[in-house]
Amino acid sequence: MSRERYEMVVGLEVHVQLKTRTKAFCGCSADFGAPPNVNTCPVCLALPGALPVLNERAVELATRAAVGLGCTINAVSVFARKNYFYPDLPKGYQISQFDQPLATGGSVVVAKDDKGADIHIGITRLHMEEDAGKSIHDRYPGATAIDLNRSGVPLIEIVSEPDIRSSSEAGAYLRTLKQILQYLEVSDVSMEEGSLRVDANISVRPAGQVKLGTKTEVKNMNSFSAVERALEAEFDRQCRLIDSGGKVEQQTLLWDGARETVRLSRTKEGSHDYRYFPEPDLRPLLLDVKWIGDAQKNLPELPEARKTRIAAEYGIAAVEVDQLMVTPALADYFEAVARASGDGKGAYNWVMGEVSATLRASGQDISLFRVRPADLAQLLTLVRDGTVSHTAAKRVFALMVDTGKPAAQVAADEGLSQVGDAGAIATWVDEVLNEHPEEAKRYLGGEKKLQGVLVGFVMKKSKGRADPKRVNQLLSARGG
Repeated sequence: MSRERYEMVVGLEVHVQLKTRTKAFCGCSADFGAPPNVNTCPVCLALPGALPVLNERAVELATRAAVGLGCTINAVSVFARKNYFYPDLPKGYQISQFDQPLATGGSVVVAKDDKGADIHIGITRLHMEEDAGKSIHDRYPGATAIDLNRSGVPLIEIVSEPDIRSSSEAGAYLRTLKQILQYLEVSDVSMEEGSLRVDANISVRPAGQVKLGTKTEVKNMNSFSAVERALEAEFDRQCRLIDSGGKVEQQTLLWDGARETVRLSRTKEGSHDYRYFPEPDLRPLLLDVKWIGDAQKNLPELPEARKTRIAAEYGIAAVEVDQLMVTPALADYFEAVARASGDGKGAYNWVMGEVSATLRASGQDISLFRVRPADLAQLLTLVRDGTVSHTAAKRVFALMVDTGKPAAQVAADEGLSQVGDAGAIATWVDEVLNEHPEEAKRYLGGEKKLQGVLVGFVMKKSKGRADPKRVNQLLSARGG
């Protein structure tokens, strides 16, 4: 098989749960993690006579997402019944949108090409729909359990154009899309909790051919890396099939991450198989032009604009900004520290260093972190003013995490304020030279590279309180 003779063509369907308190068409809680089948009512259980009522907040968040992705918002959109049967879909149909979706068009910039031009992945449509329940296959041997808590949770489906040409480009698109949705605050976008799920449509064609090949759809991918691996596996399968004279059939496939392969789920349906028709229990969704305009004006700052602003405002490199922008909460924390301390580079070093390490070790969310931005900014100021040494600052920070006290109070209570008194420092230097006679002899004999080692000993003896500049000056004088 020669992969080089073929081109991968990918379009992605991304399902995103909206961050609402209640479901799309009823008042049941949309929170994740409740005991099975607790968050249900006659509407989401599809009991006879129950009628759906559209969640206004879901419309607001869906519209914000569409605007943030550069889509055109349609003033009139229509809900439709998508008819298919699954055990976890109580009605036997899903309320979705078909030929008149909420929004169309739009694009996402995922990278730059070899010539430095932006690579755009087009968005075909963004529409609203409800989620299905969840089938649980591995909890009860020989049986499948159904949890309908998720049934009726509001979703948006974001359908890309078939513009993606590699698995890495698919990964870049998904990571960029996730970050945009996070900054728009429309979803938790957690693949672990199922609030972001991806279906990949992939086809293969000879390099240079314009006509698209027959596509297959790959499901059951629980991470972006799994999407990338699944695309590579299915690309190889299709290439081998075509090379051997076979023909690709339109099918739905499941990704088996344990075996790194795809397996058949069912023959792929077309839109006619779903027998779409307008939902008779919901009127068309009419959006006022002024309301759409307000959604565009009130859009939160998007990631690319924020990256550019942070780099310029705080004087840090683009790669450093990317690290800070992993989540909106981390970027917010950094900006608060940088503004209060007036030290962008110092704020970056502490946030990506001590703060991130502490959060990783504890598994804590930064929104609950005991060291608030103003307190960390105070510590940076104490270091800059020479009140606390860099060495002592790490001890102060650790105690701030433990106690929740501000930096100045911790430094005072623990006696960690920096000592610049020549007499006190001279005493520490003498003690170090006496305690390390071999190093002292070599240093005083002219081996200047040992000065840093001796400074470290002095800092340890002083518990980080000695002024390193004064220590260096005194050692230099001793060494001639």
